[in-house]
This record gives sequence, C-alpha cells and structure tokens, in this order.
Amino acid sequence: MCNLYRLPTDRWELAALYGAVDTVGADLEKDYVSPGRPGLTITAADGGRRLQSMRWGFPPPPNVRSAVVNVRNYASPFWRSALNNPERRCLVPVTRFQEWSVEADPATGKKTPHWFSLPSRPIFAFAGVWRPTATGPAYAFLTTGYDGDPAGHLVGAVHPKAMPVILHDEDHDQWLHAPVEAALTLATPYPSQLMAIDAAT
Repeated sequence: MCNLYRLPTDRWELAALYGAVDTVGADLEKDYVSPGRPGLTITAADGGRRLQSMRWGFPPPPNVRSAVVNVRNYASPFWRSALNNPERRCLVPVTRFQEWSVEADPATGKKTPHWFSLPSRPIFAFAGVWRPTATGPAYAFLTTGYDGDPAGHLVGAVHPKAMPVILHDEDHDQWLHAPVEAALTLATPYPSQLMAIDAAT
C-alpha cells in the first residue's frame, strides 16, 4: 500500500502540463505527500480542468481509526458513489512513489523503502477519486493487483499485494469522463519495462 509519494513541482508547471486552471493559490509546503497532508489533484470542471489542493485520505468508516488513502475494492459501497460519478474522479500528479519491502532487512531488522519512477515521464498521474468533507475535499487513489505472479512485476517483487493505478497520458480523459465500467478498464498494472527503481530518496 502506497503511503508516501513525491511532487517537487511548481503549480504553474502542473497547470501547464495538464491544461488546468490553477485554483490553489500556494505551492505545497513539502515536496512529498503523506496521509493527512494536502496534495494536488486535477479534476474536470466547467468543460476544462482544475488544479486543486485536497487532503490525502477519505474520512474512515465506522470503527476504523485511520483515513483511507488507497482504493482497493472497487465494488465496495464506500467507494462506489465516487467511482460512479465522473465529477468525483481526479488525477493525482506524482514524480515518485514509495513501497516498503515485505521482509525486514536482516542487517537492520527494518523494512526497506523502495522508490519507483517512470524515466520517460518525470510527472505522471495516479487514478484518483475525491469527495467533499466538513474540513474540505479529500482524495484517495486506486490500487490494483498483478497479472499472474507478482514477483514478475517490478513493483510486485517488492510489494506483492498491490500497486497504485498509474494512468497513461492518453487515458486521462477516459478516467475523468467515461462511465465507470470503461473507466475501470484502466485499473491495470503499469508495465514494468516503463518503470525504474530509484536508489535515492
């Protein structure tokens, strides 16, 4: 489950890249985003796109303590209303994301963080959903399992349970506008050969 990603990018660059109107007014305080912190999203609005700041993590359901940051079960009523409504879908810009190893390092006794990027695309987007809350809009992004053996995928070899849904650039409009059945066809593992593991954090 992805709980940390980086976005060391100015708002004007994101707005230009995604053809969006900047409604944020200030850059992110940090160059990374973690649960509960504000992140930048792209939504469809007024026939165009809007760059918005939202908090990462949906308010949790009853008897759950932490905000829900990853969408796993697409059929769950918890997510279905957002997924069904194109106006509640968003793009989540990212430059790198982190996954933790399953096993601890024998030398340190701690799990190892691994950072993943797309060498040909310095900025890419997760498939996200959002909802209004009493404290402002909140978002989460979709995750997906692997086709066949997780160990055969670059991310799956580190984190076999799931990985974020990364959208190809040409699929952004489909995610933001298509009926839910067509939109969810995009929820597949991004090709390993187009990804890299970064040594530095």
